[in-house]
Parts: sequence; C-alpha cells; structure tokens
Amino acid sequence: MTDKKFAGRYTTDNQDDLVVFLIGMRVNKRFALHKWLPVFFAMPGMIRELYMNKDKLGFLSMESYFGLRTTVMIQYWRSTEDLIAYARSEKHMAAWKNFNQKIGSNPSVGIYHETYKVKAGDYESIYGNMSPYGLSKALNVIPVEAHRASAKQRLGKNAAKTTSI
Repeated sequence: MTDKKFAGRYTTDNQDDLVVFLIGMRVNKRFALHKWLPVFFAMPGMIRELYMNKDKLGFLSMESYFGLRTTVMIQYWRSTEDLIAYARSEKHMAAWKNFNQKIGSNPSVGIYHETYKVKAGDYESIYGNMSPYGLSKALNVIPVEAHRASAKQRLGKNAAKTTSI
C-alpha cells in the first residue's frame, strides 16, 4: 500500500469500459463461527491470486469494507469475460464447492454479489488531496482541468440530463 497523495483535484480517465463487481457476505448467526469463518477466510487467497496476476486475469483493483455483520468488496475488472473466467478458475471453483458442501442453504451466513457493466464515458470520479483509492487505483489518474470542473463536464455527452456537482 502506498502513502503517496496527489495534491489538488484529480480524476480518472473514463475512456475504457469496465466492470464493477460487488461481493460480500453477511453473518446471520454470530455464534456460528464454524459456519461463517471458513467463508470469510476463503477470500484472502483469491485476492492474493488476483493481485499477483492482474494483467493476465483482467482484475484492476479493489476496496474492502467490514461492517458489524456484513462485508463488501468493490472490485474493478477489465471485462465481464475476465470476471467470468476467474469465476471458473480452479481456486474460485474450489471455494465455491467448499461453500456449497459446508454451508449450502444453512442460514448462518449469507453471500452475495452484484455485477455492473459500465461503458466508457458513463462514469466519473473526483478526488481531492487523496492517496490512490477506488477507481484511481485501477485507472489512469489525470488532473481535473478547469474546463472540465463539473461532473457533467467530466461525463461529457452522456451526462446531458444531469446537473453539475
């Protein structure tokens, strides 16, 4: 992890399609540790694999959040094809098989994912005096230009019906 901070305002280049993938789990029965801990601990190995093989797998970056009962990872991928290929990988399939064998429909722990395909030009980001975070870890960082100072301008023609922020 880096402590490098970009002074001032910057954004990310939105010239490429990307996939935003949310994945997480919810502890439904706190004292059923034997059910939800294996689910929780299945993810770090896959995340290590993704970071070690980013270029090959199409994984761009991610952020994690841990709540009292629910976790979520926001992952950025180059394409749905890359994401689906990883879902069919040996490491992921082993974790999925293990989950189904040990948890199945047991209500102690829940899992979820959501996938969003985002077209080039249909997303924007803004950062002020921040370390690389979110999309700025996944995509090229560029300064916010004076003539592109609003969200509407950064989104271009695709933001015709939005108001500036």
